[in-house]
Amino acid sequence: MGFQGSAVAIGWLVYDTTRNPFDLGLVGLFQFLPMLVLTFVAGQVADLFDRRAIGLVCQLIEAVTMVFVAIGVWQGWLPVWGVFVAVAAMGCCAAFERPTMAALLPSIVPASQLTQAVATSTSVMQTALIVGPALGGVLYGFGDVVPFAAAAVAFLGASFNVIRIVHPGEAPKRQPVTFESVFAGVAFIWSKPLMLGAISLDMFAVLLGGATALLPVYARDILDAGPWALGLLRTSPAIGAVVMSLYLARFPLKHGVGIKMLWAVGIFGVATVVFAYSTNIALSIAMLLILGAADTISVVVRSSLVQLMTPEHMRGRVNAVNSLFIGTSNQLGEFRAGITAGIMSPVMAVAVGGIGTIAVVLLWARLFPALRKVDTLAG
Repeated sequence: MGFQGSAVAIGWLVYDTTRNPFDLGLVGLFQFLPMLVLTFVAGQVADLFDRRAIGLVCQLIEAVTMVFVAIGVWQGWLPVWGVFVAVAAMGCCAAFERPTMAALLPSIVPASQLTQAVATSTSVMQTALIVGPALGGVLYGFGDVVPFAAAAVAFLGASFNVIRIVHPGEAPKRQPVTFESVFAGVAFIWSKPLMLGAISLDMFAVLLGGATALLPVYARDILDAGPWALGLLRTSPAIGAVVMSLYLARFPLKHGVGIKMLWAVGIFGVATVVFAYSTNIALSIAMLLILGAADTISVVVRSSLVQLMTPEHMRGRVNAVNSLFIGTSNQLGEFRAGITAGIMSPVMAVAVGGIGTIAVVLLWARLFPALRKVDTLAG
């Protein structure tokens, strides 16, 4: 909730200040660069130290960062570059927190229930994606300081919850840090064509098809609405996602998961294209709902394959690489959208991305035949 609510508020703050879509792309870039630099270090750290402690430290730093932004906006001394610094700090925390918490899940859930746990975890996260952006948009209407202060409180709540996690078994064994151990996650994924295909498919699909960075442009200029509409647009994919993830938690995917993943990513691309040309807010919301539901199928399949095919002692490093792929698709995708919107137009930037996503699905079906053939989530 804290992360997503602050993301909406930061997007609106930056665009309201500069009115330049390129700056929205820079927000994504400054989130991505720390993840690119720190990913392999974060994976090694997650496999060597208490994963709960790592999550706690990251969430406390995120809380302090939101307090810094809130005070800067309140006092009027925070320039746009200062916002980018705060975004970079959040990116540093995400580089450590995301793979660490993902690696923690299998150690506290029986292997036989991991698929349902991944779907349930996804539904909880998507619920936060619903509440967070909605609160970010609504609270911004009460004042530009309010959503950042609320985000700080949310991060403090998250840190309290991490403290309450029961210690997951024995502490990881310390091993010498070598060049090979740091990049062991890359080598492991490269040796598994099925895992490589699933992760890279999701990365390129969201890299090309992501329209999140341009939602402030759609809310203000194309759909002719305000901050409340931005919060609603940001929330819509999460609503579709939580409905689908709850369905998958109750009725988990059992067979033909590879084909279903390819179809889901294709539908994601089609919904992106329709959203690009929509000037009706109801149709736009409907496409975002479908887009979110389709993306969830891909997330559950990819996450389950990564967790079930990776040994415990390597989950930190493998999830760090997976997190880098996800970060690339999300943050670098926002940068891609901002750049292309500045060159073409916001509508063309989103439409071209959706068409590119469909092309990636067709290409990946040929390049990674294992994706078409995989039957179960255990690979």
